[in-house]
Amino acid sequence: MKKILIIDDHYVVRAGTALILHSNIKDLEIDQASSYLEALGRVKEKEYDLLLLDIDMPDTANKKMVSELKSITNDVKIIMYTSYTEGDIAIQYIREGADGFLNKMANEKEIVKAVNDMLTVGYSFPPHLVGIIARQIKTPHPIEKLSERELQIFDLLTEGNGNLEISNLLGIKITTVSTYKKRILEKLDIDNVFGLMQLKKKLH
Repeated sequence: MKKILIIDDHYVVRAGTALILHSNIKDLEIDQASSYLEALGRVKEKEYDLLLLDIDMPDTANKKMVSELKSITNDVKIIMYTSYTEGDIAIQYIREGADGFLNKMANEKEIVKAVNDMLTVGYSFPPHLVGIIARQIKTPHPIEKLSERELQIFDLLTEGNGNLEISNLLGIKITTVSTYKKRILEKLDIDNVFGLMQLKKKLH
């Protein structure tokens, strides 16, 4: 008996997906969670073979959900169940440990195949994403060029902190902050803090 947890804040999505899977795949036990916090509780209490995880829920930790869930139960497979189709979004979650990507607009046959693939071979990606994923996996995201300190300052800048505030928070000279800021902008090929904020949104 394979155990699946569908994590989505929309009842219709959860119920409809559960109905499709029960109708087409034998020996399934399907639970549902309407929030990420509820999902965390269920995963701590019960071992699942597969999680269908929505990206956009009110209480999510964005892509960090994947690594957090896998830290609780490393053997579980996670397929991102989302309305997003963009390859760069998929890559972000794959790098966090996601094993598959399934669009909510997929038809019944595609949903069944994706879940069957996840339960048998352990991964599933739509054909149109395979080439994009293969190319992008080989090319590190620009954010990975940043050092630990640069990433720390990047986060503070994108949270709306100015140079003086960052200087006080980190206990470093304001001129040092300016140097780091200039280096971050150059490495990411971005002109200003607004551009950094836009990049941060894409990362989440």
